[in-house]
Formats: sequence, structure tokens, C-alpha cells
Amino acid sequence: MDELVRAVEATLFAAGEPMSAEQISAHLGGANVRDALAELAAHYEGRGVHLVERGKRWHFQTAADLAHLLRREKEEVRRLSRAATEVLAIVAYHEPVSRAEIEAIRGVQTAKGTLDVLMEAGWVRIVGRREVPGRPVIYATTPDFLIHFGLASRRDLPGIDELRAAGLLDPVEDALAEAMETAGEAESAEAPEQEESAD
Repeated sequence: MDELVRAVEATLFAAGEPMSAEQISAHLGGANVRDALAELAAHYEGRGVHLVERGKRWHFQTAADLAHLLRREKEEVRRLSRAATEVLAIVAYHEPVSRAEIEAIRGVQTAKGTLDVLMEAGWVRIVGRREVPGRPVIYATTPDFLIHFGLASRRDLPGIDELRAAGLLDPVEDALAEAMETAGEAESAEAPEQEESAD
């Protein structure tokens, strides 16, 4: 293991939060650290801790199969409300998105406090304003969101089939969506016959 790899390892070990390759490079005087990071990730594969990249930032994390050894006896679980969970999902799948767009997708008004909770958790952030009349604020997820949910990027978000298989879709909403799809197909099939009878 050469000196640069050791220096990158020490930098990440001492860091208080995940670091991007650019931040590590700047800390080490501009050195090219890409190969060193890849070598370290391979070195820690299969060990008790892994070096992982989440949202383009690198950090050490406990191997998933050993997490139970570090779990505290008393855990304080902060559960999101259903509204906050829906808003977080909409932001993750549609970002960047405005409050009005979130409300259009949900079909109900979104309380300001809902977005505040997600921003306090560090999972959602303001990324600018939409260039339309009124210039509404637009929101997106953060690197901390990816880290918390173990995602390398938003491309790793589960698709609708995966969500359905995991039982994470509301059965009533799921059934309604399927019924609407079936009704739409039936209307499409009947449309040519109606046109012929009109002639």
C-alpha cells in the first residue's frame, strides 16, 4: 500500500463527515486520489468496515452483516408522517420540484412544516427557483438522503415493480391504479367500434 493510499485512508478515517474525491484531493495538496480510493475500496471489501461512495462522497461504514453488533440497546426511532414520506418520495423521483408540483402529484395541499421536517433531517434542500412567473422555490434531495438510504445515486431508487413486490404500495391505491389501467385499455378497444357505428 503506497503512501498516497495510506494518506487517503487516514484522511477519511479522521473526517467528521463523508468527503468527495475533490475535497480529499484538496486536503492532500491536489493529488489525484481516484485510483487510491478504488484500491482502498477493494482492500476493505469483505472486512468489518467498508469504504463506500454515496452521492459522490466517500466514507467508511460498518459491514451490513455486522450492524447488529453496534446497535444500541435503546434506539430512538424518528418516524416520518405519511405526508412527509409521500413528499420525500415525490422529491426523490421528480426533483427538482416545486411545492405546487408536489401538491399536484399528491392531490392535496402540503403544509410548510412537512418540507421543514425533511430539510431539518438533512434529506431535502432548496436548489433554486423555477424560471416561471412567481419564481417558486424548487427542492431536491441531498447527499445525506443517499447515504441514509444506502444509495449510490438516484438511479438506484426502486422502480414501481420493486415497490409493489416489497408491499410498499398502498393496496387500495394499487388496486385503483390497476382498475384505471384496465378501464383505459377497454375504452381504447371500444373506440374503433363507436367510430364505425357513427358512419
